[in-house]
Amino acid sequence: MLKPIFVFMLGDSRYGLPLNAVDRAVRAVAITPLPKAPDIVLGVVNVQGRVIPVINLRRRFRLPEREIALTDQIIIAHTARRSLALVTDAVHGIVECSEREFVAREAIIPGLEYVEGIARMPDGLILIHDVDKFLALEEEASLEDAMKNV
Repeated sequence: MLKPIFVFMLGDSRYGLPLNAVDRAVRAVAITPLPKAPDIVLGVVNVQGRVIPVINLRRRFRLPEREIALTDQIIIAHTARRSLALVTDAVHGIVECSEREFVAREAIIPGLEYVEGIARMPDGLILIHDVDKFLALEEEASLEDAMKNV
């Protein structure tokens, strides 16, 4: 069985999300700061009348931060609880990963945060993330409080 993965770039590295967690990708837009939001939340954006929190993936993954560029892409994804906007350097597209090419999180490092697994593709590895685990429980509660005022 093939697993469709939505692939994006941060720097020179490829990352992925399960395709069923992704709504769409849009060009970078102005982000409105959100007071009292968790540290990984850059602010909020308005997407077709919905106010969606923007997650700083570079901070979440402990990568060097940089200013958002006009060429950056924002992935609109959803968790079981909410929609999230994820700032990426670029969108690479959709790839299909077979079960043979997929390595589950437990086989890599048990307890690895945010990671669902790794796709071993002919052109390199893709770290597949679990969008439902991007926010820790305390971050989720803090974000919920901050979003009440929006």
